Amino acid sequence: MEMASARRTAATRARQSDDQIVVWGACVLLSALSLLLLVAVSSSGFGAARLTFAAGEISVLVRTSSSGGSAVDNVELCGADGDEYDRMLVDGEWVRDDARRPLYEPWQCPFVDEGFRCRENGRPDDAFAKWRWQPRHCSLPRFDAKHLLETLRNRRLVFVGDSIGRNQWESMLCMLATAVAGDDEASIYEESGSPITKHKGALSFRFRDYNCTVEHHRSPYLLRRGRPPRRAPRHVASTLQLDAIDSRARRWKDADVLVFNTGHWWSHERLQQLHCYFQEGKKLRLDMSIEAAYERAMGTLTDWVHREVSSYKTLVIFRTYSPAHTRASNSGGCASETLPELNSSRISLHRWPGMVTPAFEKSGTAAAATAGRLHVLNITLMAAQRRDGHPSVYNVAAAARTPAAQRADCSHWCLPGVPDAWNELLYALILRRFS
Repeated sequence: MEMASARRTAATRARQSDDQIVVWGACVLLSALSLLLLVAVSSSGFGAARLTFAAGEISVLVRTSSSGGSAVDNVELCGADGDEYDRMLVDGEWVRDDARRPLYEPWQCPFVDEGFRCRENGRPDDAFAKWRWQPRHCSLPRFDAKHLLETLRNRRLVFVGDSIGRNQWESMLCMLATAVAGDDEASIYEESGSPITKHKGALSFRFRDYNCTVEHHRSPYLLRRGRPPRRAPRHVASTLQLDAIDSRARRWKDADVLVFNTGHWWSHERLQQLHCYFQEGKKLRLDMSIEAAYERAMGTLTDWVHREVSSYKTLVIFRTYSPAHTRASNSGGCASETLPELNSSRISLHRWPGMVTPAFEKSGTAAAATAGRLHVLNITLMAAQRRDGHPSVYNVAAAARTPAAQRADCSHWCLPGVPDAWNELLYALILRRFS
């Protein structure tokens, strides 16, 4: 009897042990499945998933992406400190967004130069205006024109540079104008009464109800250009003084937001057309490379910012080179493009030597002198991906376009289009500084 009882007790313990193993195994399996489900749902973008097991019911809730956006929209707003913030803004990708693009209609904006009105000039597609920039590690604040105008109340937003800078300036005017009543034309006006044309001076538009101005000052090199030194060779018609900022800089330095750009005029072809050479002090530098001269110019810019611009009053931004996609033929390198290059690894920036990385990023002395005073908005790679965004042959009205004489514009950008994305990055920087 005792042996039989012992056998029954052992058998009972064995069954209990087996049951415990089964329960333990089920718990482990359940935990693993729930973890896998959470990862799968998060990566797929579903709003919620529900899975039923015999042992009970598990609900896995994840955040959904907003309409017309991507899952990364749920990442917190870009807000890191220091230089990392600037880099976070431009480390990203182009995302198609039919719900939120374009930000304005070109026929409703009187500030767009004729050469940038691609749709009105006959371009048959409109996809170039339906892409937005999405940083990989954070989310941009959604552009709010009224909020930006309130932030700029009693302030000056000044763009200084070449016609690509004017491109961005006109984009900003259009973006801001969406917050102003369309039936009140006098609420936005050019202070001297000048029309928007390819000009050689400055244009300043005042938003009356906010007492703020949005200005463009033309300075393709950002430096002083003048007569050559005495006893210069006859073929030298003018010089670019690498150690002297543009003589009109006194008009810019008191701006509240100051956005520089340069690059497109730094080419052998352009300088030869102007018979323009480099000069340092009183010394003519006929043998100086464009890359070396550009680096010297960036040092001059940063020295001027450090010396003349108040870091307490002014947010200073250097927007980097916007690549041209021109080829040797008249048709250009952008004439038939309708989609961005979404794989950035296929972009070779070596096509634009010397203009890609601003020299003050490589110069320890200049960088130290300008620490906290100058932000670098490096849009070169994101712009290089947008061969589709240029006016191409649609840079004049259809009635004035002749196939034999028309040359494709693969340097400037259609509006609405790529410069709108630059201004959304600029908006993030302004909000961070003033809000």
